[in-house]
Amino acid sequence: MWVEGPDGSRYWGRFGAAGLLAYDPRRGVLLQHRVGWSHFGGTWGIPGGAIHDDESPVAGAIREAQEEAGVPDGSVVPRAEHVFDAGVWQYTTVIADVAEPFEPVISDPESLELAWVPVDEVTDLELHPGFAAAWPQLRDALEVRPVVLVDAANVVGSTPDGWWKDRAGATERLVSRIEQLADAGLDAGDLGLALDHWQPLFAVVVEGQARSVPDAHGSTLVYRADGSGDDEIARRGEQLVRSGMRVTAVTSDRALRDRLERAGADVRGTRWLREQLA
Repeated sequence: MWVEGPDGSRYWGRFGAAGLLAYDPRRGVLLQHRVGWSHFGGTWGIPGGAIHDDESPVAGAIREAQEEAGVPDGSVVPRAEHVFDAGVWQYTTVIADVAEPFEPVISDPESLELAWVPVDEVTDLELHPGFAAAWPQLRDALEVRPVVLVDAANVVGSTPDGWWKDRAGATERLVSRIEQLADAGLDAGDLGLALDHWQPLFAVVVEGQARSVPDAHGSTLVYRADGSGDDEIARRGEQLVRSGMRVTAVTSDRALRDRLERAGADVRGTRWLREQLA
């Protein structure tokens, strides 16, 4: 179903549309050469289409990529979202990292060909106008890998809710809530990033009695400090920055904040994280 804007522009998908920009650092991005009879036929873009009324843009983008390009289940991990908002209609581009390499398969009549295109060669192609307009921002975002590094002891201790009676239990509850936040992701503005929405990796450093908490799941990691929790957080922060990650550290400890900022991390207080968890 087409949606028509006040200026007469027409957009496909009553509930909006979404597409998947799958990124493999070795091979580039997965692009679709659109069949001639399709909208802007003959141009190159990304697999995508109308989303259903009961699905998120991320779910819709992955479903469409599976239908149009044979993208296997579990082969990509969403990292960020770019939204084109026409007022009456939205198109969401979902950037996703390739976790399990795969070869695309033309599985419906909308594609002339599917190809992994090196990032530097994308603009050599005749691009779909919408994708061409978004590409500069999308390309820049491909190299941004955010991680939120959490000082668990500092966050737990920031609220007088009886945590001292069961430090491990309070930390386990915090990790569980962080797992939920990691699944939902964060608005770009909350991380000081471009685009619209991100799903960063969360790394939680625990110490002392809280070292007994179970491992986390999904996009959340638990690091256990053998000695000083502050030293472990500073060490992890330095490692992550050196590896090219965009680090947002969470602590209200002033001395630790200084160490992390000198390493190149952006530091937020515990209130910032609690607001995201609320």
